[in-house]
Amino acid sequence: MSLEEKIMAEMKEAMKARNEAALRGLRAIKAEIIKAKTEPGANGQVSAEAESKLLQKMMKQRRDSLDIFRQQNRADLAAKEEEEMAVIEKFLPKQLDEAALKAAVEAIIAETGATGPGDLGRVMGVASKKLAGQADGKAISALVKTLLNN
Repeated sequence: MSLEEKIMAEMKEAMKARNEAALRGLRAIKAEIIKAKTEPGANGQVSAEAESKLLQKMMKQRRDSLDIFRQQNRADLAAKEEEEMAVIEKFLPKQLDEAALKAAVEAIIAETGATGPGDLGRVMGVASKKLAGQADGKAISALVKTLLNN
């Protein structure tokens, strides 16, 4: 079952349950999928990898908005962003916990033979590809910097 089919099924359930928060998040995902399908070169198809990147991008946008709303003391808007993030999170691949992420990054550092901060770009290139969808890019970057500086 494709992501779009899952979204449609969830939308039907949310409509029946009159769950506005879930419906808002699901509609946002569906809109992004439709937008991706109509981009030049997409041929009306979206790969599973592209779907995952799309969901990650949506989560990042909502995290950024959430930070801004919290800084501006807009609890009403922050709550809406949190609700949408919870919906989007259901469709993302399981994220690595801190210990698993550290082990994965240490393995990548050993694999690339990195020894110091000058090797950051090489390690990040490999880590970004291997850990795509499993961890936030900022978290990976911060961990790589910390490990290479020790």
